[in-house]
Amino acid sequence: MHATLSVLEALVTRAPLSLTDLAAGLEAPKSSVYRVCTVLVERGWLVRNPDGRYDLGIRAFGLSPRSSDFPLVRAFRGIAADLLTRHNETVALAVLDADESVYIALEETSHPVRLVTHVGNRTPAFASASGRVILADRAPQVVAAEYAGRSLVTPTGRRLRGVDEFLAILDKVRREGYAENHEETAVGLYAVSVPVRNAATAVLAALTICVPTSRVDPARQKRLTGELRDAGQLLSSAVPWLAAWNSVRAEARQLVPAG
Repeated sequence: MHATLSVLEALVTRAPLSLTDLAAGLEAPKSSVYRVCTVLVERGWLVRNPDGRYDLGIRAFGLSPRSSDFPLVRAFRGIAADLLTRHNETVALAVLDADESVYIALEETSHPVRLVTHVGNRTPAFASASGRVILADRAPQVVAAEYAGRSLVTPTGRRLRGVDEFLAILDKVRREGYAENHEETAVGLYAVSVPVRNAATAVLAALTICVPTSRVDPARQKRLTGELRDAGQLLSSAVPWLAAWNSVRAEARQLVPAG
């Protein structure tokens, strides 16, 4: 535990660092530091960049003032800005933490009527478009084991008919390549999410557009979904080396090898 915290503290203050620099700074054997870093990468607390240096990962989001410089967040900024310019609707990036979808980056619309949210906002993964996109990447039996016997009631009061309905929703997400949410996490809100994948095709995160239902009609819904899917592919191509820690924890995917 002491060694783990020492590694995290070192990277909070001056990441990214090579294994050699970490070991020297901690005055510890490289082999010991490497073992700690390997576990932290697997659990999502660290990432190993293509140049071999270690940096803070998604699970460490908020520990450092450099959170906005995380590779995934940095890549999101330009792509989200383009979507915002085209549609002027809130664009969000979310990851899964246990059974909750968590926003780690946002670009907000200028419309006065909009989703009021913030980085760090959490919603039940089973109910949100972003959570469904990520959970759809897991094996159905893994999802069934996690949600069996639970009361699946969304924040707006819709009750799913147990795990079978939830698995059917995720199967539709897999087939269509995106997830939609019609007023299940907030009254008057429509959201559509697409996966962000690494080189091993495991889902890293969800890219989402949030729109008040009053500004959505079938034609706009189709246009938003199409352009969001293109944006998700662009974002995926920018971070192919990142590890999908949330999938690993559910044992539905293998960790992509570090660069």
